[in-house]
Amino acid sequence: MITLNGSPSEWSEGMTVQDLLDREHFTFKMLSVWINDSAVEKKAFATKKIPDNAIVQVIHNISGG
Repeated sequence: MITLNGSPSEWSEGMTVQDLLDREHFTFKMLSVWINDSAVEKKAFATKKIPDNAIVQVIHNISGG
């Protein structure tokens, strides 16, 4: 089990950030992901594994003027 954006979420062995984003239908191109208060680089989404009991934050980056 992990915490995703403040809510409990299922976890599976070997789950990557990209696996989680796909499962939860996060399709926005400008996302920031944090695992246990550490930022994950976008280029690492496909390989960065999420540990059990992690706190994961997925944030939509919005810019404007």
